[in-house]
Formats: sequence, C-alpha cells, structure tokens
Amino acid sequence: MDSAPTPSPLARAEHFIWLTARVLEQRRFVYHFLSEPDGLESAADAVETALAAYLNDDGGYGHALEPDLRGPVSQPLHTAHALRVLDEIGRCGGQPMERVCRYLTLISTSAGALPALHPSLRGYPAAPWIPVVDNPPSDLLATGPVAGLLHRGGVWHAWLFRATDFCWSAVESLADGAPTHPYEVIAAVTFLDCVPDRERATAVAQRLGTHVRERGLVVLDPWRAAGHSVPEGYAPGEHHFAHDFARTPRSVARSWFSDAELENSLGFLASAQQEDGGWPINWRQWAPGTALECRPMVTVDALLTLRAYGRELG
Repeated sequence: MDSAPTPSPLARAEHFIWLTARVLEQRRFVYHFLSEPDGLESAADAVETALAAYLNDDGGYGHALEPDLRGPVSQPLHTAHALRVLDEIGRCGGQPMERVCRYLTLISTSAGALPALHPSLRGYPAAPWIPVVDNPPSDLLATGPVAGLLHRGGVWHAWLFRATDFCWSAVESLADGAPTHPYEVIAAVTFLDCVPDRERATAVAQRLGTHVRERGLVVLDPWRAAGHSVPEGYAPGEHHFAHDFARTPRSVARSWFSDAELENSLGFLASAQQEDGGWPINWRQWAPGTALECRPMVTVDALLTLRAYGRELG
C-alpha cells in the first residue's frame, strides 16, 4: 500500500492556524493564502472586521493586539501592528487614518514622536523588558513603523511632519554608528522602506547595513547561531537573521546580504517549521498565553517571507 503524501508546508501551516490562531490571524491567513483574486476584497473586509475588535474609542488599538502587552488600553505598538495588518490588505490610508492620527497626536512626546509604551499601560500585565514610566522618551521602535506605513498609505496629516523628522534624525544616528539592537533596526528598515524620499532612504540604508554587519547584529550563518552572542536584555537564542531584516526582495535591507547569505537564511527559516505546522518564537516567554497567541502571527509572517522570495509552499 502506498503511503500518504507528505503534507506541504502550507497545508501543515493551515492546520496549525485553524487549531491555534486568533480570529485575526485566521482571517489574515485566508486573505494571503486561500483567497482567489475575485475574493480578495471580501477577504480584506473580514481582516478589517477582525482588527476592529481591537480598536478603542480614542482611535488607537489595544486589547493585547500585540500579545506581550495585555489589557484594554491603546498603545503605540498595538497601533503599529494594526497599521501593518492594514497595509498588507491595502487599506492603510484614507479617512479612517484621520482618527488614528488624532490618537497619535494625543499621545506623542514633546518631540512629536511616539513612546514605546504609554503610561496608561500601568497596572496591566506586560512583558518586563520595556518599563512603564511616567514621561517616556520618543522611540523609533514605535514611531518608525507607524510613520513609514502612513507614508506608504498616502496619508497626509500634520502629525507626520514632526514624526518623520524624528525618524530621519534617529535613523541617521543609527547609520552613523549609534548603539542599537535588531528590533530597532527592523523599525528603521520599515521607515526606510516606506518613506517617499527614496534617494535619501537608499543612502542611509546602505550605511545602516554596514553598521548592522560590523556590530554582529545579524547572524549570517544561522546553522551556527548557538555560538553567537545576543544583545543585552535579549533571551538566549534570540537571534536575528538576514530574512528578519530583508523581509521582501524590495526592502532596502536586501542589498545588505549576498544571494548566498540570503538563501542560507531562507533555508533556515523554511526548516524551522515545527511538527505541528507552526513556526516557533525565539524571544522570552513570560506568560503562558502570549506564546500561544504569538506563534500563529510568526507563522503567517514566515510564510509571507518565504513566498516573497519565491519559495515553494505547496
């Protein structure tokens, strides 16, 4: 008797999504991997409806949209995640963004940028690696993705002017060698991928990529990552690879890596799919539910990256 064919990576991931994912990640999976062209609009509607459950009256997003920040209150990192979801389905623009920008204006620092965490989170459970303080500083981690994605969506709002100036200053500083870490670099890449001044973005990205490689912020040989140090405060094994920075071939970070380096990274990513069909998380797991909620998010992202580079998913 012939043995049953081995399920494809996509089929295994689909089983994992239906088994474990929140409604939002289920809807994202359907939009990206199960929808026919004539069904994309309705699939996008379903994603937007699922995302609306996290929207608050102040125009921001909360309710643990980013699973490491619990509680109902709006937070900049939740809103950055929401804009990324909307960008994926081509809806990060138009009149709905006016409400979001009013929220961003309300919570911005004196520099016109966003803090990583707003003090309203105090009293709710949250990952311990970003402290809640009364007067948080401006942070590229939140401001970079938000400003970048609003630019790509063609949003025109007063909030963007000062926020963009802050991002340029912060990213230029990193490109000149200021201390940083992989998550901040990824935020910078999102900004540089989206900002309208493409000539400036490309030039700054080249300098930033040199800094990333020289400082060892990227593990170029994933198969030997065990001997590679991690940045201060990161969990053991919380490494970042070429595909984490250059998530699509169109990213400004693509030029940071040779074809061989990127192929090696993508091969490692493909091999990381686990027996249950999902991809693992490599950051610190501080509460039982956060890992369960994060793995479907990471799984959808892994599939999108592999597909963007033409990897066969089945």
